[in-house]
Amino acid sequence: MSNKSTRCSACKYLRRKCSEDCILAPHFPATDPERFVHVHKIFGAGNVSRMLQKLPYNEREVAANSISYEAYLRVQDPVYGIAGTITNLQEEIHRKQQELVRIKAEIAIYTAGNL
Repeated sequence: MSNKSTRCSACKYLRRKCSEDCILAPHFPATDPERFVHVHKIFGAGNVSRMLQKLPYNEREVAANSISYEAYLRVQDPVYGIAGTITNLQEEIHRKQQELVRIKAEIAIYTAGNL
């Protein structure tokens, strides 16, 4: 990645040369600069690099995706971030479970009345 025109989005944003062994390059391609901007704003480039370096190579992509998603949601909702999304989904599941119980009860009443 030493060519200036092929720098990853992290190195472009940080205005530095992108080395062949840049740990951020596989996860922050030049084609998606906003992904790194969110990550850098929330976690910082150094912290993300250290986190990825501590992981086995085969786990880095999943970690980078998780970090990116958390950063994106934290930018969207600075107070709750991903916790707000999880809470909303849990509430939705609870509402759907209650609806399912209600519908099953209605079906049981309808079935009992038609015997």
